[in-house]
Amino acid sequence: MTLHRSKACDANDCPIRDVLDRLGDRWTVLVLRTLADGTLRFTEIRRRIEDISQRMLAQTLRRLEQDGLVSRTVHPTIPPRVDYALTDLGRSMQEPLVAMIVWAVDNQAEIRAARAAYVPPPAATAL
Repeated sequence: MTLHRSKACDANDCPIRDVLDRLGDRWTVLVLRTLADGTLRFTEIRRRIEDISQRMLAQTLRRLEQDGLVSRTVHPTIPPRVDYALTDLGRSMQEPLVAMIVWAVDNQAEIRAARAAYVPPPAATAL
C-alpha cells in the first residue's frame, strides 16, 4: 500500500486524504458512534452529544449523508419526523472506529504526559 503518491497525484484524488479529512473532523466519529446504537432523531443525537451545536450537528449529518455513511428518512407527518441511521457503509466503519477509540483511551495518559514533558527546540536565530 502506498501512503504517499507522487507530486503528480492531485491531493483531491488521494483516498487517504479524502476519507481521513472527513473522519478527522471534530464531530464525525462521535456522530457515527452515536448512530451505532440505531436509528435516531436529530434531537436525540444532539442530546447524546451534549456539546455539539445544532448547526454543527446539521452540517455533520449532511456531510455524512453526502458520503453515503448516514441515511436520512423524512416521515410525512405533521410536524415532519426525520430519522438518521447508519448505512451499510457507515456500519462497516464501526470496527475501525472502535479500534481507534480503544487505542485513544488506552494511550491518552501517555500522550498527555508526552505533551506535558515536551520542550520545543529553541527558536532559530536571525542571521
